[in-house]
Amino acid sequence: MSRVLIAEDLYLLRDGLVHLLQAHGFTVVAAVESGPELLKGLLELRPDVSIVDVRLPPTFTDEGLQAALAARQQLPGLPVLVLSQHVEQLYARELLADGSGAIGYLLKDRVFNAEQFIDAVRRVAAGGTAMDPEVIAKLLARNARNEPLAALTPREREVLEAMAEGRSNAAISQRLYLSESAVAKHTASIFAKLGLAPSDDDNRRVLAVLAYLNSR
Repeated sequence: MSRVLIAEDLYLLRDGLVHLLQAHGFTVVAAVESGPELLKGLLELRPDVSIVDVRLPPTFTDEGLQAALAARQQLPGLPVLVLSQHVEQLYARELLADGSGAIGYLLKDRVFNAEQFIDAVRRVAAGGTAMDPEVIAKLLARNARNEPLAALTPREREVLEAMAEGRSNAAISQRLYLSESAVAKHTASIFAKLGLAPSDDDNRRVLAVLAYLNSR
C-alpha cells in the first residue's frame, strides 16, 4: 500500500484528493498547504509518492515545485507528481533535469479523470514517468523544425508521443491497437532516427526521449 503526501492550498481539492486516493487503496500520510510544510513532510515522512501543486503559499509562484526539487536533491529519486493549472515548459525542464525518473507533471484538469490520474500516481510511485499530453504537444511543437523529428512517420510520431508521456510498450500497444512487437519495431526506428541509444528499460527510454525534446 503506497504512502502519499498531498500538498494543495485549496481545501476542497485537497480534501477531494485525499478521498480519491484512499478509495483506490493509498494511505495519505499528510495533506499540507504550504511550501515549508511540504519540504518538511517530504524529508521527514519520505512518502512513496507526493502530489504537489506548483503554486503554494507563501509566494504562490512555484513554491511547491521548488520544495519538491529541494527534497529530491537530498533524497534522489523521491517520487513527485506535480499538478499545474497551465502548461509551463520550464516546470517540465526543471523536473526532468536530474534524469532520475519517478516524476510526473499533469494539468489539474486530469484529476477529474480518476482512472488516468490514479494510473499516473501509480506509475510515478513505481519510479516511472507521467507527463501530461499537453506538455508533450508543446515540446513537439517547439521542435517542429527539428530534422530528425520531421523524418518520423505519422505512426512513429504517435508512438513517440505516447512514449514521452511515460507509457510502456504494453500500454502503447493497447492505446494504439498495435502488437507489442510492432511497437518495439517503431520505437527502435524512432531511436535510430533521433540518434539515441536503444534500451529495453521502459523508464530509461522515456527519459531519453524527454531529455532529447528538452535539449532542443
